[in-house]
Amino acid sequence: MQRQAGQPVMVDCFWHPQVRPTDFILACGDGNSRLTSLRWSQWHPDSAVAEGFNVVNDCKPYCAAGKFHSYRVIVRLNAPQPWKKHPDLSHYTQLSLVYTNGNPDGFGQWVDLPLWN
Repeated sequence: MQRQAGQPVMVDCFWHPQVRPTDFILACGDGNSRLTSLRWSQWHPDSAVAEGFNVVNDCKPYCAAGKFHSYRVIVRLNAPQPWKKHPDLSHYTQLSLVYTNGNPDGFGQWVDLPLWN
């Protein structure tokens, strides 16, 4: 999707700015957690909201042999700041996941994660 002036972006694992992505990798090192099927209801200068799925590897008995499980989530983006790599762009720096129907082992119903910059 084309970015509008002043509109914050999400920065992906390859340092590309994304606006309203349908998929987004959360675990860049190993790909064991990602967001999929995102449907954005809001994308504002100060926050964004989507519904979709967090697909997470259970890593049992270890990650290479683990199974991926899909959890329905509400995704919230907040705290836009100038992007260090491209100071003319602002990017969201905080991501919150609210699990609406079960959650991965070791996760609460609500998870706050910093987004890289």
